[in-house]
Amino acid sequence: MSSAADLLDLEAAGEDELFARLEEIRAQQARALLKDPATLARGLDPTYTVRPHTRVIADAMTGLVTGDYDRLLVICPPQTGKSTLVAEWGAFWWLAQFPTDRVGIASYGDDLALRHGQAIQDMVTEYGADYELTIRRGSASKQDWDLTTGGGVRSVGIGSGLTGFSINLLIVDDPHKDRADAESARSRKRVHDWYSSTALKRLQPDRNAVLGVQTRWHEEDWAGRRLKEEGRLEEGGRWKVVHLPAIADPKYGPDPLGRKPGEPLTHPKIPTRDKKALKAWWDDMKSTSIVRDWYALGQGDPRPAEGALVTAELMRGLRADDSGVTPQKIAVAVDPNGGGRDTAGIIGGYLGDDSRLWITHDRSGVMSSAEWAMAACRLAVEIHATRIIGETNYGGDMVELALKGAWKQLQEDDEIPAGMLMPKIEAVRAKQGKLLRAEPVAQQMMLGRVRLRGMLPDLEHEWATWMPTDPESPGRIDASVYLAYGLLQGIAGQSQVMSVAGQSRSVQEVGGRRRGWPRRGSAADHPPAFRVARRRAAAAATPTWVRVVHRGALERATPTPTRGIASPVAGGGAVILMLEGGESADRAVRRHRLGDSGATALPVHMICHYHKDRT
Repeated sequence: MSSAADLLDLEAAGEDELFARLEEIRAQQARALLKDPATLARGLDPTYTVRPHTRVIADAMTGLVTGDYDRLLVICPPQTGKSTLVAEWGAFWWLAQFPTDRVGIASYGDDLALRHGQAIQDMVTEYGADYELTIRRGSASKQDWDLTTGGGVRSVGIGSGLTGFSINLLIVDDPHKDRADAESARSRKRVHDWYSSTALKRLQPDRNAVLGVQTRWHEEDWAGRRLKEEGRLEEGGRWKVVHLPAIADPKYGPDPLGRKPGEPLTHPKIPTRDKKALKAWWDDMKSTSIVRDWYALGQGDPRPAEGALVTAELMRGLRADDSGVTPQKIAVAVDPNGGGRDTAGIIGGYLGDDSRLWITHDRSGVMSSAEWAMAACRLAVEIHATRIIGETNYGGDMVELALKGAWKQLQEDDEIPAGMLMPKIEAVRAKQGKLLRAEPVAQQMMLGRVRLRGMLPDLEHEWATWMPTDPESPGRIDASVYLAYGLLQGIAGQSQVMSVAGQSRSVQEVGGRRRGWPRRGSAADHPPAFRVARRRAAAAATPTWVRVVHRGALERATPTPTRGIASPVAGGGAVILMLEGGESADRAVRRHRLGDSGATALPVHMICHYHKDRT
């Protein structure tokens, strides 16, 4: 009843006519619920909860009815309501529209398939009258039952027979029981053979569709094999794919929910607007899963364990507690993403006094140039980094400009103290491809020269799964490689793989000092201002810091060293650090930045250290 006129008509109608009109309205409402399976479920069962991800799945299922496609694959994390929607309400929804059709439900085992079959049977019993669906007397077994209209349902475990049962809609729900099942080549072959030789041969020519819903386990599981052999619809293949990762990531293509990178998937038992609770739920799943399981089950992105640079077991073995290790050199490495869809790698770490590289932070993500530059600067401040190492193969001077602009903005926003000077920006240029750059660092991992402080799941996953044939750029790997080349000495082929960009305008660190600034030599080897600073520093009773600039500017500078921090020289630049005994420059830099000499920051474009007894 949609208007006052309808009400007046009903009031004037007789009893029989009134009943007929009410039945007509009821039938219209029942037909309206067939818009999609989610609408049907919510209309018939008030306890059913519709969430944005189930709405997307339901909308995609309508394409099977309209004939837009005849193969649909739903990839979604576990316990998100996908099976209930697809294998139960979806089957009932199909029968309500095509009561003469026969639906096949297949799962990894008979028990799960039978539960789905029983649920559909219960729906027919409770709601079927509105759609003229009645179970034929004497056929109400859990496994195989018929409708009086000729349709019906058969529920079987993968591998079971379908002989004598024609199928219009085949629903394959979680064909693999668990990882052990999916890892077994024999088990995978059994699933594929059953699908190819048994299930597909029961499909009928008048109307047929295959609907798969799966949590991924292995790159060659049932879903992976379907996509490999028949392809995606948008790529000219056959399968319409709805891929809903727990955390949105553009590497998987446009998000079906329109989420921004990093946003969580909705959940039937968590309010859609409670983003904090949703993020906490998926973060907990991530933290309590091994890296490979998180990406397979949570992100729907299973990757091979073989053929990668290192194994997942090796990456787990690199986790350690760094208490008792003293940082000698601290840096942040950045692999820009060029504003594309790939991840910008931002990795922080240090060279410890145990001669190992300790990777401590991973702030990588899909970001704009302004965002990754901000993230890198924030991390540099957080870990007291003396350098930011940035790859410039494609961005050129853009990397340095972005970082300097971000530092300035953060100071204007009072996130960084105004007096804090920026760490040195060390631009590096890759001279070899990603694989040749990464292999020597992977070797250092195997030799025990690299450690991870705690668990860094995304970084571990990328190292343990990325292969040269992968289309996406491994931002985390690249950034950690730059960090290793920048801090570790003795990596095989180091000079052939990486170079410091802009060498004519800057200096390169070699063994704790700077090429172009000799530790010792005749007075003629040094610029005048440098000689003055050195003499005064050597005569001082306590360590003296003198700020200088590039070699050419240093010739014109007139520093006036004093105890503590020397008067600054215009233009900024480097420091000359006189040390006691064998103390390393970076250890003194870290100590100084922590406030031992009263300063809040330290310029670090150039560090040359001398001992008191040298003149």
